[in-house]
Amino acid sequence: MDSKERIDQLTDQLKEAGYRYYVLDDPTMEDYEYDRLYRELEELESAHPELARADSPTKRVGGEVLSQFEKVTHPVPLMSLQDVFSMEELNDFLEKTIAAEGNAEFSVEPKIDGLSVALEYVDGKFVRGATRGDGTVGEDVTENLKTIRSIPMTLTGAPARLIVRGEVFMPKKSFEKLNQRQEELGKPLFANPRNAAAGSLRQLDPKIAAKRGLDIYVFNVQLAEGMEFTGHTQSLEYLKSLKFKVIPHKKLSKVSEIDEEVLSINENREKLICDIDGAVIKVDDLSQRERLGNTAKFPKWAAAYKYPPEIKPTVVEDIVVQVGRTGVLTPKAVVRPVRLAGTTVTNATLHNQDFIRERDIRIGDTVLIRKAGEIIPEILEVDLSKRPEGTVAYHLPDCCPVCGAPVHRDEDGAHIRCTGAECPAQLLRNLTHFASRDAMDIEGLGPAVVEALVKAELVRTPADLYRLKEEQIAGLDRMGKKSARNLLAALEKSKGNDLSKLLYAFGIRQVGQKAAKLLAAHFGTLDKLAGATEEELTAIDDIGEITARNLTEWFAAPQSQHLIDQLKEVGVSMESAARPVGDLLAGLTFVLTGELTRYSRKEAGEKLEALGAKVSGSVSKKTSCVVAGEAAGSKLRKAQELGVPVLDEGQLLVLMGEEGGDQEGILSQLRPDVQEKEKV
Repeated sequence: MDSKERIDQLTDQLKEAGYRYYVLDDPTMEDYEYDRLYRELEELESAHPELARADSPTKRVGGEVLSQFEKVTHPVPLMSLQDVFSMEELNDFLEKTIAAEGNAEFSVEPKIDGLSVALEYVDGKFVRGATRGDGTVGEDVTENLKTIRSIPMTLTGAPARLIVRGEVFMPKKSFEKLNQRQEELGKPLFANPRNAAAGSLRQLDPKIAAKRGLDIYVFNVQLAEGMEFTGHTQSLEYLKSLKFKVIPHKKLSKVSEIDEEVLSINENREKLICDIDGAVIKVDDLSQRERLGNTAKFPKWAAAYKYPPEIKPTVVEDIVVQVGRTGVLTPKAVVRPVRLAGTTVTNATLHNQDFIRERDIRIGDTVLIRKAGEIIPEILEVDLSKRPEGTVAYHLPDCCPVCGAPVHRDEDGAHIRCTGAECPAQLLRNLTHFASRDAMDIEGLGPAVVEALVKAELVRTPADLYRLKEEQIAGLDRMGKKSARNLLAALEKSKGNDLSKLLYAFGIRQVGQKAAKLLAAHFGTLDKLAGATEEELTAIDDIGEITARNLTEWFAAPQSQHLIDQLKEVGVSMESAARPVGDLLAGLTFVLTGELTRYSRKEAGEKLEALGAKVSGSVSKKTSCVVAGEAAGSKLRKAQELGVPVLDEGQLLVLMGEEGGDQEGILSQLRPDVQEKEKV
């Protein structure tokens, strides 16, 4: 089998597996097998890019970061629906409609709480997707929609032009994972799945959207060139045949049946994969819809029944504090059990100290509680009339409840965080970060192995990693002697890493890779850095007051000192071989785009930073230069539009001093201010 045949075979296999998994919820391929075949396809497409198909699953994430979304005028307006808030109002709508038409059948569907979009296909290919906006004009979010696996990239048997409408949502499981990641990173939690979905779909970087686990239900044919449907249900069945993920629906005619189905959807909403906020009732017959017509805002043939939020009183019996993987202290109210939105609620998030203070929530208070986005129990307010005597205002502890280290409030947020470098609550996160590629780069020490080591109580600090024995590692699940030897070799190799990697591995707040490199190159040894004052630290370019304070406080902490001593004891290098950052390119901002041959974009960026430059991911008027490799795209075009200087890879190498050439001449292009001064 030649490369083209194999690429076609893999593309079709993976497409079908994706459809079974994401649309039908009927997986037919193990995750391992899918990942193996996906990698093989990536490698083949990389070797033969001319053979890669447009509908390849590898093409779903690949767009460059946008500076803004383009406006899109919808060929067919995306109308909103009239809301009804009681069964009386719903029945009034149904009876008027039936009276007008003599008889009518209705499609009843759950109202997905998400973001409405239009998907456009030309000759069976997905060409554009846009948000609803005001119904007439939306925003082009095509690249983000491509990351949603249940949206087909190609259609078989579709008309020349097809536009369908759907609702993008974040599944409950994805929402929970997203908020877990937010908590681990010390970032604010999303209030509900709808907000999270909307924010994800409007990310300018498709790679961020791809990580959010978005999904879609398609619920209407907006335009189908050359095709005619008699009913809504018929059109949905057609979309289903094209392998769209179609909204669950029932066709009913009796008012009593419709009422029963609307109530049933509400009663069973907890079983759905996503949030809903109501039910949609639509006339099924398309000719009847045409006769009924529209108002200026709404179609007269449809209504959205909105479910009222369920709010109940309960009592705060206790407030407990959990310590997350990044050390954030999160208070939680333990409440008297109450049935809410289909489940028994026994606790509610209190977010942070500010939330508690603003609402004056105390142990013993009677509170009103609801489920935010039908998932997270949340306290709305306190019933002060029922407050018992003797209650006191609640304050988070001054020391970590897990390790006893002092806590510290983030300067840039509302989080209170444990400062302990060896806090057990943060162990999994700290070890995983310590071993990651950009930190100590310990090959074979991924999250699963870290978790296994912690569960076996073999590791309590990063220093313990270097005391592991072959038989201890080999005894872990899915490990053996060979894996154990490889891991020990990787650990031994990591001892010789530059100080910058160790410094980043510590996970000190505000100390990223760039800052770690600057600090390591400037001080040369960890001892010198540990002894530096805030004034000495802020004297370094790009090291601000907050970063300096975080550094001095971290090095002053007993847990940090103990960790450093332990790492010294096992032989981890505390020195930097890096040369101090030069100033040749100081004050210049570079953007790298396209494929380079000598270095990866990341490597080239690091070399530019070592010469004092800043490296950015987006082009603006403030950009000094764009370095364009092969297949450069929108960033190159924007640079040309803005008149930003553009260098090729050869000129970049000259500029960095790695090839002979007119370095001064290139610099003069990038520093016109210097040129002008020389003329004077």
